[in-house]
Amino acid sequence: MADSKEPSPEEQEILDKAARAKEEAEQAALPYKWKQTLQEVEVRVNVGKGVRGKDLDIQIKKDSLRVAFKNKKDEPIIDGLLCKSVKLEDSTWTIDNGEVLINLEKVNGVEWWKNVIQDHPAIDTTKIQPENSKLADLDGETRGMVEKMMFDQRQKAAGLPSSDDLKKQDMLKKFQEQHPEMDFSNAKFN
Repeated sequence: MADSKEPSPEEQEILDKAARAKEEAEQAALPYKWKQTLQEVEVRVNVGKGVRGKDLDIQIKKDSLRVAFKNKKDEPIIDGLLCKSVKLEDSTWTIDNGEVLINLEKVNGVEWWKNVIQDHPAIDTTKIQPENSKLADLDGETRGMVEKMMFDQRQKAAGLPSSDDLKKQDMLKKFQEQHPEMDFSNAKFN
């Protein structure tokens, strides 16, 4: 039996670099460039200057994508089953300056795609480093929740009351002001 030992950290680094180089070469050979967020996949296809939308056959379906030139016998640029399903009503394409830009809205917005088309080379999704979100990019409700969590973390680190505690203190103060006839001198608050 072969001895199956773990690679040393140096060997693992070499293996990782080789895997990254192979992945980059495979992705560069695709007829398109793509990137993704958890919510959407952006595909860019260079079709050449002067090409207009009416010159192209672009079909975005729930589980497939086709990009081809009309009236040409050539193979389509992209034609295959998508890695995962997309929301048709939120997926769009435009053409600008010789490039088709396709935005595919993911049905499942909490997972990374390993490729766009199922039989195309895959990427290692465990190595994805998501871009940091800016608070301004978030919708109002999510932004408020994140800001509250950040405030509460800073307060806790400084040994100060949380936003909920401050809200309770403020309500109690207002109640005391509205009811000066009540005696709160012996009251205990937790």
